[in-house]
Amino acid sequence: MGVPTDDAVVIQKGKKNGDPHVITVNCPDKHGLGCDICRIILDFGLYISKGDVSTDGIWCYMVFWVVPHLSSPFVRWPSLKNRLQSLCPSCSVTFHFEGQASNSAAAAASPVYLLKFFCLDRKGLLHDVTQVLSELELTIQKVKVTTTPDGRVLDLFFITDNMELLHTKERQDDTYKQLNAVLGESCISCELKLVGPEYERHHGISSLSPAIAEELFRFELSDKETRSQALSPDMAKLKKASVVIDNSLSPVHTLLQIVCVDHKGLFYDVLRTLKDCNIKVFC
Repeated sequence: MGVPTDDAVVIQKGKKNGDPHVITVNCPDKHGLGCDICRIILDFGLYISKGDVSTDGIWCYMVFWVVPHLSSPFVRWPSLKNRLQSLCPSCSVTFHFEGQASNSAAAAASPVYLLKFFCLDRKGLLHDVTQVLSELELTIQKVKVTTTPDGRVLDLFFITDNMELLHTKERQDDTYKQLNAVLGESCISCELKLVGPEYERHHGISSLSPAIAEELFRFELSDKETRSQALSPDMAKLKKASVVIDNSLSPVHTLLQIVCVDHKGLFYDVLRTLKDCNIKVFC
């Protein structure tokens, strides 16, 4: 029982310039699915103007009205659909038993792989490779480029797979195929492997001092910064968020009401917090 995988995610473009695009997700439900979907939508440079979520705890139906952010007018819609489909659980009945294991895997950090290739150098090589990795939904964490006097280059890409499938032979073969199409006969060798724990330890070290981190990520604004935002009187009243938790309506459900100033990613932040607290959303 269920819908085919291709129909789990449907994207309808706006009819005219300025109209929001509609993303519909119809698939089995799982803990944190709404949070993960919002994160992907935001990662693709989209702003969620409105959302509607309905679930019975087994199956969910979600609709998001989205518009491209001003800083990223170009959206890779096919890649977005593939990413969202990769999040949807299987329509088979075994999904209920695999749900807990899937959640545990999602909670863990994505494994880092080392892509190493040695080839003849040419103009635009780095651009072409990064474009291929982007189309494959592979995120570049770190790059090391070494050129030799004889016109060769050794490139090391530390990457993670947004689709969490790079451990499979099919995914690796597809990656090799796409890279070989770009590198052509200039490629001398190409290797992809899982990195060791030494990279994870090094990667986890922050280069920001506590003072700079506080300045960048602190929640409260100073009085001077607040005045510079030129908030209206009504908006000024909402500077401090209001959260109301009501358990009186149902013995098994809690009503959560949040009133605050809107900002990009607010819906995702709320869902992420609920997911971290192991709280499931029913609408």
